[in-house]
Amino acid sequence: MKYDEQPHLIKRYSAGERTNHWIVAMSFVLLALSGLALFHPAMFWLSNLFGGGTWTRILHPFLGVVMAVAFLLMVFRFWHHNLLSHNDREWLAHANEVLSNREERLPEVGRYNGGQKLLFFLMVICVLLLLLTGLVIWRVYFSAWFSIDMIRLASVLHAIAAFALICGIIIHIYAALWVKGSVYAMTRGTVTRGWAWKHHRAWFREVFREPDKS
Repeated sequence: MKYDEQPHLIKRYSAGERTNHWIVAMSFVLLALSGLALFHPAMFWLSNLFGGGTWTRILHPFLGVVMAVAFLLMVFRFWHHNLLSHNDREWLAHANEVLSNREERLPEVGRYNGGQKLLFFLMVICVLLLLLTGLVIWRVYFSAWFSIDMIRLASVLHAIAAFALICGIIIHIYAALWVKGSVYAMTRGTVTRGWAWKHHRAWFREVFREPDKS
């Protein structure tokens, strides 16, 4: 059982898992800011955060490698918790109940609900696309291996994947703030038993090995 030192709390994330998450989060913020600075002249002023345009161009791809490696570790940690089940599909079909704060009407979900699982796979696809296209357009090391048409196509796909990922992360942040206790879980590593029972009842049963009485 994943009991915390305080009996009313359950451990949801270990210190290593939280560190991994925040490395991905911080590198994503730096990548988004530097990427926007390089994307359009109207946002070039953001390059001042990195010491100017030259340093922004140098740092952006290396930050991308850091995020990709850290995210890969996160995928290895959590992929088996993010496989869609029948209950997840039912949950997604009635997700409006979540917005209405009527989660008791929804099927029980495990460690993550259907929405979190879709976001996970969106992130996997986007990060993979960003990594592959980023290598193609990384002028210093790799772009000489590709034709100009390939580099142009990679640049467009890179921008699309970045936009999709930014939108996904905005939804992720909104959901974390909407569901009280989620931010605490990723900063302190624990949630209350009531939180687990309300939002992730199947996971609660798994943690305490309580038989399903339904």
